[in-house]
Amino acid sequence: MNTSMKYISIAHTGFKASNIVMGCMRIHSLSLTAIDTLVKTAMDQGINFFDHADIYGKGTCETLFSQAIGMNSVLREQMIIQSKCGIRNGFYDASKEYILSAVDGILQRLQTDYLDILLLHRPDALVEPEEVAEAFDRLHSSGKVRSFGVSNYNPMQIELLKKHIPYPIIINQLQYSVAHTPLTDEGMAVNMLTDQAISRTGYVMDYCRLHDMTIQAWSPFQKGFFEGPFFLDPQYAALNEALTNYGKKYELDLTGAAVAWITRHPANIQVIVGTTQAKRLIACCKGSNLPMTREEWYGIYKAAGNSVP
Repeated sequence: MNTSMKYISIAHTGFKASNIVMGCMRIHSLSLTAIDTLVKTAMDQGINFFDHADIYGKGTCETLFSQAIGMNSVLREQMIIQSKCGIRNGFYDASKEYILSAVDGILQRLQTDYLDILLLHRPDALVEPEEVAEAFDRLHSSGKVRSFGVSNYNPMQIELLKKHIPYPIIINQLQYSVAHTPLTDEGMAVNMLTDQAISRTGYVMDYCRLHDMTIQAWSPFQKGFFEGPFFLDPQYAALNEALTNYGKKYELDLTGAAVAWITRHPANIQVIVGTTQAKRLIACCKGSNLPMTREEWYGIYKAAGNSVP
């Protein structure tokens, strides 16, 4: 067991969750044996939080996950399992009927009676929050879902849901890496006539902190929107050098150092690591709970090409 794993309290749940999350989006490319090894590696490193979505592998990721580990009640109680729904074939759907049917499918594929957390995967422009409230109420009262959250939502979209939903919205899953930093850029350029001063998120990071919502960082090593890891891009040579220099202090590779940069933030961000390689997963976990000075944090931020006005 990795005793250096950091655990955070997720509001309204009683969960003590690892701040490193095993993301299961790509496990459909693995054999059952490889998935079992990856999950056991995650748990050996102290990870107790597993992230799914009904769209991952068109549902096969959830099926293979449960088959590979031989899901049983003892193992299930050691895990915090989260899944998402709302992305369909070319459109988003937050209707009551779809949410209810999606959760039934998720539970069947995961071979479990309940989800710890259900997230709405993307904002549906045609959402009727009263319908979402009805779906959530039925799922909660039946014991199928214990807690709820969202993914890629801005503050006003969350407020619209909260007007009708009696349950706390405890999670917001958002893209964040040292090479993709709109969450922090806007807050450092207030009242300036620069592109950086334009709010692209509605100041959602501060909103989540004010409302005790845990932020989960997806694509923690990506530049842009699925444009590839910044590790492989010569444009980010200065960033990779800065991460390498920090990593030398703690025997980290670039992934571990990049994780440490995110986990240093006082928002207690969870980092979703979607690697299918056990060795890389271990390397990422080393960045769970390391000290980083403000000078180091801002130095890495600037090395990515970001501005500190």
